[in-house]
Amino acid sequence: MANPASDLDLSLCLLMDPEILADPYPLYRRLRAEDPVHWDPFLHAWVVTRYADVIAVLHKFSADRLWTPEELNANGLAQLTPIRNVMVRQMLFMDPPSHTLLRGLAATAFSPSRVAALRDRIQAIADRLIDAVAGRSGMDLVTDFANPLPAIITAEMLGVPVEHHAQLRAWSTDFAEIFGNFHHNPIRVAEVLRSVEDMIEYFRAAVREQEKFPREGLIHSLLSAEVDGKRLSEEDVISTSIITMIGGQETTTNLIGSGMLTLLQHPRQLEQLRSDPSLIPSAVEELLRYESPIQHTARVAPYDVEIGGKKILKGQSVMAVMAAGNRDPERFPDPDKLDLTRTDNRHLAFGWAAHFCFGAPLARMEAQIAFETLLRRLPALILEDGPTRWRHNLGLRGLTCLPVRFQDTFVAAADAMQ
Repeated sequence: MANPASDLDLSLCLLMDPEILADPYPLYRRLRAEDPVHWDPFLHAWVVTRYADVIAVLHKFSADRLWTPEELNANGLAQLTPIRNVMVRQMLFMDPPSHTLLRGLAATAFSPSRVAALRDRIQAIADRLIDAVAGRSGMDLVTDFANPLPAIITAEMLGVPVEHHAQLRAWSTDFAEIFGNFHHNPIRVAEVLRSVEDMIEYFRAAVREQEKFPREGLIHSLLSAEVDGKRLSEEDVISTSIITMIGGQETTTNLIGSGMLTLLQHPRQLEQLRSDPSLIPSAVEELLRYESPIQHTARVAPYDVEIGGKKILKGQSVMAVMAAGNRDPERFPDPDKLDLTRTDNRHLAFGWAAHFCFGAPLARMEAQIAFETLLRRLPALILEDGPTRWRHNLGLRGLTCLPVRFQDTFVAAADAMQ
């Protein structure tokens, strides 16, 4: 019988402690070293932290992990049923062949050619957001830049009015609590439910609008797509639009915010990047590895299987901690060092195999443009004094704010306007 104290010492529930959430990597390091395939009795799940084992789970285990309405009711969570009814239609919780069909339809909006065509548009939005803080001595980089940039792009990709981007961002933040947390705050359930209901009605209205007045975007693509004579139902289009909206914002917003914090905390690497902007693509990959926007995801064992000498039974839940795999010294030399020139950097930040994020090319481009623009337009960016505040989300790692100030403000901005 395991010692309860040692169980708690290694439990992912420790992430609910704000100090540990601010720096979860020592906990991940202990898990990898002491018990890399760990049974967490508080989560009733296995926790896997080595790179190779995380890949095995992401590649072979089932994503169909939602509780049934009966199970929710039996566990006193019946109020979450409306949320579950939306999630069950989302590809994130599907296995092939249903996942394959839906992913193929949604991925058409993120083809390399369509993403490449957005480059100038993303650059224009990034410059406009910097222009908006001209004349000020500082800004909240999350509120003023990292939040609106992907929100605006996501609205355009969906084919909904861009002026709705702030509302889309607020809904995304609410719904992300369901994805990122393995505990449920009763105080927040009612608010999240309202957001889900509002999103459903919003996208239902968008579908009806598209049927009358088609415009380019993912919603139109999903409505018009046909495979083997079959089309998606209205509910499928709504659920896919919601998950695409959230995925299009969460990863990129968190990457820009935590990425800039990381660079500001590593002045030598920041100066290296300023001196050689050609390193930006490599830097984005390293920042994805170093501060993974998605820390972990859950899977279900489809059959009895042994990993790391532990027998995982069919139907048991497994937490694949990508952020821990991304710091595995058996895969990445000196993994706790930020190295913007790191090669062979096949990190796990976008997942793996069938569930690899189909929006990754867009997220990468947005991040590259964001970092290039910030470093060019604000050449003397300084981190404000004060504590760093991370979102209270255990799986989606990002900042609630990032106050920065400028020196010699907008010298580069004046040059850019000439």
